[in-house]
Amino acid sequence: MRFISPGKLKNLGIVGMNMRNVRHIAENNPRHLYPRVDDKLKTKLLAESAGIAVPKLLGVMRVQKHVKQMVSFLEGQPDFVIKPAKGSGGKGILVITGRDVDGFVTPNGKVIGEAELHRHASNTLSGLFSLGGNPDVAMIEEMVKFSNVFEGFTYQGVPDLRIIVYKGYPVMSMARLSTANSGGKANLHQGAVGAGIDIGTGRALLAIQHGLPIEHHPDTNKKLSELAIPDWTECLRLASMCYEMTELGYLGADIVLDVNRGPLILELNARPGLAIQMTNGQGLQPRIDAINAVADGKASAQERVAFSMKEFGLM
Repeated sequence: MRFISPGKLKNLGIVGMNMRNVRHIAENNPRHLYPRVDDKLKTKLLAESAGIAVPKLLGVMRVQKHVKQMVSFLEGQPDFVIKPAKGSGGKGILVITGRDVDGFVTPNGKVIGEAELHRHASNTLSGLFSLGGNPDVAMIEEMVKFSNVFEGFTYQGVPDLRIIVYKGYPVMSMARLSTANSGGKANLHQGAVGAGIDIGTGRALLAIQHGLPIEHHPDTNKKLSELAIPDWTECLRLASMCYEMTELGYLGADIVLDVNRGPLILELNARPGLAIQMTNGQGLQPRIDAINAVADGKASAQERVAFSMKEFGLM
């Protein structure tokens, strides 16, 4: 194993946890605005008001009485997603892909009954999956019909894009691709693959799993460098628009690709992780410095995207 000195990391423009927390997050993200991204229900309502595409909200369960009404409420809805408004790391998200005579079908083919569905929703309201264990609400969303662009690049799970946005400018991006090791979750800490995406073209750069470089998906053997994201400019535009919506200067926008609706904002994060630098083979700091040199608060989302695509493209 090779170790790199802190001085060399600084010269490479690598942003570490302390710099991220003290300079980029603390200086750009007023704490009173955090609920706009920490509460997924607030995020969704803000996005809808701002004209930003998101998965459709079908309903919200706020009290236990709503849990008992859930099945009748969802009559005629073959697939849906239940998620905690204040969850983190994908905890508590239950995806239902269809129904059969025995109950509700999950993505891995497991069938759960009505009682288990009620129990999951009830646990969500009690705060089992929320930050700090506080009481929560359960959102019911339409299930995203994922674009086949990710076929072979992901395994039994939900792929997404993470785009870091600084002062409204897309800075760096990666695709998070689920694996058997990650249990179908697009979470790098659980074993998902992170593939850097070139800001200029939407094409894959490097890929890592468990912090180590890889060239092929571990379950499908698909060559990861072949991944290319459609509607890439629109993905960047949606992420950029979240700056005005949240008023947060440093955030992570998570985007999914629906086969019918195209790119959708899934959720936002005021404290995005730093592994994205490994997947791009680049440090964040030089790009942040470049944005600080031009940002004046007057550029439109479209202008900010054009700047980032030109200045930060590697291909």
